Amino acid sequence: MRLGVNIDHIATVREARKTFEPDPVKGAIIARDAGADQITFHLREDRRHIQDRDVEKLRVVITEIPLNMEMAATEEMKSIAIRIKPDRVTLVPEKREEITTEGGLDVVSMKDYLKNFIKELKENGINVATFIDPDKQQIDASLEVGADAVEIHTGEYANAKTEEERKKELMRIRESARYGKEIGLKIFAGHGLTYTNVQPVAAIEEIEELNIGHSIIANSIFLGLDEAVRKMKKLIMEARKEEYL
Repeated sequence: MRLGVNIDHIATVREARKTFEPDPVKGAIIARDAGADQITFHLREDRRHIQDRDVEKLRVVITEIPLNMEMAATEEMKSIAIRIKPDRVTLVPEKREEITTEGGLDVVSMKDYLKNFIKELKENGINVATFIDPDKQQIDASLEVGADAVEIHTGEYANAKTEEERKKELMRIRESARYGKEIGLKIFAGHGLTYTNVQPVAAIEEIEELNIGHSIIANSIFLGLDEAVRKMKKLIMEARKEEYL
């Protein structure tokens, strides 16, 4: 199980004052040294947190582990990705008015557009994942458009109000992960995962990577970023042990 640490909200704190600190690139270095297996960031159209200069610096600094760029499927973002060459691009839905990403990308309705979009990214040596809801149609469509992987949106599971709802959403994630793996896709997951809810998702053997940001950055205020990353990595690795499964 790999842990991708999303550093967006280090930049959120910085942009609250439009100053120079805290530096998300420094955060990426600390997370890497604490055991993160990947650094993830989302360059949004409105640049609400990560800025273009951060992306440039991240690509120079983060070389020992993969760099994962979350982005909307727009021509602007595609041109930036082709120039910067992150190790992976994860295509996500994006609305200016949303607080955070709401739900997965509707790959089914965008198939014709995404086929050429993804083809150009892959021709430039960039792996591509789609961020989707746990839905077989979206998984099939992701394979059809040429994605290498899907990242399953775990937000409904994380936001479940009752234990019954939580179990239902966990089953959807588990079944989708199994199906995606069977048809040849790499399976990742993320969104809304915390120290208290991560282990049931981490225990799903078909999922090989989790991308987690807000909870790690929020807890780093009290623990320090190094310890916050190590604590999350320990939890997900414990969940992979046979006695937990």
